[in-house]
Amino acid sequence: MKKYIYISITAVALFSLLTVSCSDDFVNRDPVYSIDSENYFNSKTDYENALVAAYDPLQSSYVNVMLGEIASDNTLAGGESQTDVIGFQQIDDMIHTPVNSNLRDIWNWMFAGVSRANYILEFQNKTTFEGKTQIIAEARFLRAYYQFELVKWFGGIPLKGDARFKIGDEKTIARSSVADVYAAIEADLVYASANLNATASQKGRATKGAALALLGKAYLYQDKFAKAATTFDSAIGLQKYSLVADYNSIFESEGENGLESVFEVQYTDVEGAGFGCLQCSEGNVAVGFNGPRNYSGTLFTSGFSFNVPTSKIVNAFEVGDNRKDVAILDMKDWGLKTGATYGKGYEDTGYFNRKYIPRKRSASAAGDLNLTNPNNYRAIRYADVLLMAAEAYNRGKLDDAKARGYLNQVRRRAFGDLNHDISSSGDALTDFILAERRLELVGEGHRFFDLVRTGKAAKEIPGFTAGKNELFPIPIEEIQFSSGNWKQNPNY
Repeated sequence: MKKYIYISITAVALFSLLTVSCSDDFVNRDPVYSIDSENYFNSKTDYENALVAAYDPLQSSYVNVMLGEIASDNTLAGGESQTDVIGFQQIDDMIHTPVNSNLRDIWNWMFAGVSRANYILEFQNKTTFEGKTQIIAEARFLRAYYQFELVKWFGGIPLKGDARFKIGDEKTIARSSVADVYAAIEADLVYASANLNATASQKGRATKGAALALLGKAYLYQDKFAKAATTFDSAIGLQKYSLVADYNSIFESEGENGLESVFEVQYTDVEGAGFGCLQCSEGNVAVGFNGPRNYSGTLFTSGFSFNVPTSKIVNAFEVGDNRKDVAILDMKDWGLKTGATYGKGYEDTGYFNRKYIPRKRSASAAGDLNLTNPNNYRAIRYADVLLMAAEAYNRGKLDDAKARGYLNQVRRRAFGDLNHDISSSGDALTDFILAERRLELVGEGHRFFDLVRTGKAAKEIPGFTAGKNELFPIPIEEIQFSSGNWKQNPNY
C-alpha cells in the first residue's frame, strides 16, 4: 500500500497488538510495540494511520500467490535444489505437514491483517468526523479479504467480532465453522459495498467494485450461485472496468491500476528487506523468486527459478491464443530470438511465469533487487469477474446464454476475433469456463482453489489426497498454544 499512501514504517508497526515479525505467531507472547488503546483514535488522522497499517500486510500475501500455483498442476516448486525452501517443495509434492514455515507465514500475516482491521473496528465509535464511514468500510473490506484468504487455506478460524485477539483467547475461543466465517465475510462485504466509493481516493484503496467482486467470489466459493451472479452483475454494472485490448500491457508497469484492475496489491522498490524477514520487503518478493536463474539478456533480470510452469499448462493453450506468450516465457524460444541465456535450476522445464518475473529497472532501486521488485499483484481483474459471473450463471443453471456472453468477451480478447466463441451449454459449458479460468489467470494464484472448490483437485493434482488436501494444516505452534482448544484439520 505504501506505493501511494505514505507513512513511516515505525507508525505502521504501532497499529497491531499482534505486531508481526518473521517468527511471530497468532498469539505473539512479546509485542514489540504497544500503545494505550484508550488514549488513541482521537482524530481523523489516527484512524487514517491505523487504516494504512491495516493495508500493509497485503504485501506479505506474495507467498499466497506463489503457493496457489505451486500447490496446483500449473507449476513445480523449482528453486536451486530439492531442499531449497523445503516448505514449497513439500506443498508441491502434497507431503506438507503442520510443521511448515511457509504455511505459518500465511497464517501469521493474514491474522495480523485481521487484527489491524479489528483494532479500528473495536474503536469505530470513539470519535466522530467527516469521512469516517469510508474508513470503516475500507477496514471491513480488508478484514474480509484477510479472512477469505484464511478460510480458503485453513478452513474454520477463530473469530472475535469487532475486537482484537488477546493472549489467552486461543485457549477459550474455538475455531468457528467455515459457514460462520463466510457469514462474517459476507456481512463485512455487504457493508463495504454499500458504503465504499466507486472511485478510489488513492490508487490501491478498496472500492465499491472491489467489495462487490470479493463478495461475489465468497458466494461462488460456497456454491451460492444466484447470489454470486447478482453480485457480479452489480460490479459489472458499475461500468468502471473494461478488458484492455493488449493483454500484455496488464502486467507491465504502465498497466498497473488500469481499467481492468478491480483491486491490486501495491508494491514499490523504495525500501528493501533481507532474507531474515521477506515479508518486510516493500517489493513483491514473489517476482524475484519466480525469475530465471543467472539470466543474461534483454528485458528481464535474474531470480531464483521457483514456481516454474509445467509443459501441461503450456500445452493447454490453443493455437492462436495471444495470452500464451504473455503468461509463459519459453526460454528456448526466447534465447533463439534474442540470444538470452540462463542457468537451469531444480525441476527446470525451460518455462517461467512471465507475468511475474523481474523486469530490468534503474540501478537506483533500493536493497537486494530480487526482494524489491515493484510489480503490483493484480488481485482481482475484470476478466476474473467476468469468468466468475459466467460460472455462477452456468453452474447455478440460471442463464447459459448470459454465461456464454461473459465467457466469450474474454475469449475474443484472447484470440482477437469472433471465431473462437463458445456455443455450448450445460456441463460442456462449465468445462469451457473452468478451462478458460485456468488460461486467463495462470500464474496469478487461483488454480489450486478453483480445482478444490469444483471437486477436480484429486484428478488433476499429483499426490493430492481427497478428504485431506482440500485444506492446509493449522501450524503446529497454533495447535500447541491452544492447549487442545483448536483441533487440527482432518488427516494431518
